[in-house]
Amino acid sequence: MPRLAPLPPDATPELKDHFDFFLGTLGFTPNSVLTMQRKPRLVQAFAQLNAAVMDPAGEVDLGFRRLIGHVASKASGCLYCQAHTLLGAQNFGVSEAKQAAIWDYARSPLYTEAERVALDFALAAAAQPNEVTDDLFERLRAHWSEAQIVEILGVVAMFGFLNRWNDSMATPLESVPAAVAQKALGPQGWSAGKHG
Repeated sequence: MPRLAPLPPDATPELKDHFDFFLGTLGFTPNSVLTMQRKPRLVQAFAQLNAAVMDPAGEVDLGFRRLIGHVASKASGCLYCQAHTLLGAQNFGVSEAKQAAIWDYARSPLYTEAERVALDFALAAAAQPNEVTDDLFERLRAHWSEAQIVEILGVVAMFGFLNRWNDSMATPLESVPAAVAQKALGPQGWSAGKHG
């Protein structure tokens, strides 16, 4: 049960353009943002951050950016964001097989060495306390440019905010991302937990 219920999108008409941004990437306005609208400037700032972090003009593949967010969310334990990132990955062309292998990325042949080190970095950067070492950062630099590293860490940092928001609010998970996550990771033990 949510700690604060999401408000209907028409509760704050001036946020329509910001809500519409999410229609393009997810197909719906997420309950996290519908809860956030109690403070319209927070929605505006978050939508702007999200647009910058997930900028289609970036150098890191959009689907892979969602997998980075997934691994960061797994480190934080946010089941809501784990489901959303899998839906986002699917919407940007990541195969079902690659989604299902995300928890085993270190050994899966579906992931390249560059992807593995980026996901290792995401996991370490999302850990509390932070577990990024100089050695890990050098491994990251061997595969990714400085601009790409900024994009990767931008995803981790944004999901740090979302993980804390959604877990603290017990944000109810929408049916579409729940179904995607259940199909990909349900056999491995994933469930919506308090977000169901």
